[in-house]
Amino acid sequence: MNTQQKSNINVPAKDLPIEDKFDDFRQSFQWRVLRILAEFTNGFQFLADFNKIQTVTVFGSAVTKEDDPWYKTARELGELLAKNGYGVVTGGGPGIMEAVNRGAFEAGGESIGLNIQLPFEQRINPWVKKGIGFHYFFSRKMMLSYAAQAYVYFPGGFGTLDEFSELTTLIQTKKISQKIPIVLVGKDFWSPLLKWMKEYWVDKYHTITDEDLSLLSIVDTAEEALEIVKTAPHIKYF
Repeated sequence: MNTQQKSNINVPAKDLPIEDKFDDFRQSFQWRVLRILAEFTNGFQFLADFNKIQTVTVFGSAVTKEDDPWYKTARELGELLAKNGYGVVTGGGPGIMEAVNRGAFEAGGESIGLNIQLPFEQRINPWVKKGIGFHYFFSRKMMLSYAAQAYVYFPGGFGTLDEFSELTTLIQTKKISQKIPIVLVGKDFWSPLLKWMKEYWVDKYHTITDEDLSLLSIVDTAEEALEIVKTAPHIKYF
């Protein structure tokens, strides 16, 4: 460390010479890029272990309680998927994610969790057999979507809606080459949203088409969701 570096140790960032501020930024930027690269590398290596089986990614609220009917339906779906040879992938947290992992775990199937590190701790649920953690939402979301045979959405909040919107867009624009089924579980929850899309997005403002809406299937039961999942071909990770 040279004399200039030593003299800057206790100097507030706002008082540093401009070249030192740039060095701090560059080092921070470089570290961030390396961290992102590591998350993608580790994520793809983690998923490679499941290349021989079909996997289904399930999304939903982290605050759904065990006595909620949708928790029970999600748990049943996890069990049915496992019994039919599918690996179950979730965000690894509580609520709907826990229910799906629990059903798959109890049925002896692959129960996979891709968790996220949050300022308020999101625990990984105890029913995940194999899991990995992420710092960045975008790298985690990439892994949740990558090569799944189907996407299943239970009632949720902003996070679920974000994942629903992004993955539907990728299929709509054919950035995901396969026409992967998108299953919305819970007619009471999802029907008003699709009705609004039809009335305003399709009919009034023409921002999407009826064909775009046809990418979405709404069901009420785990059995109905499974039947749609079964129509999807096996998409391998690599």
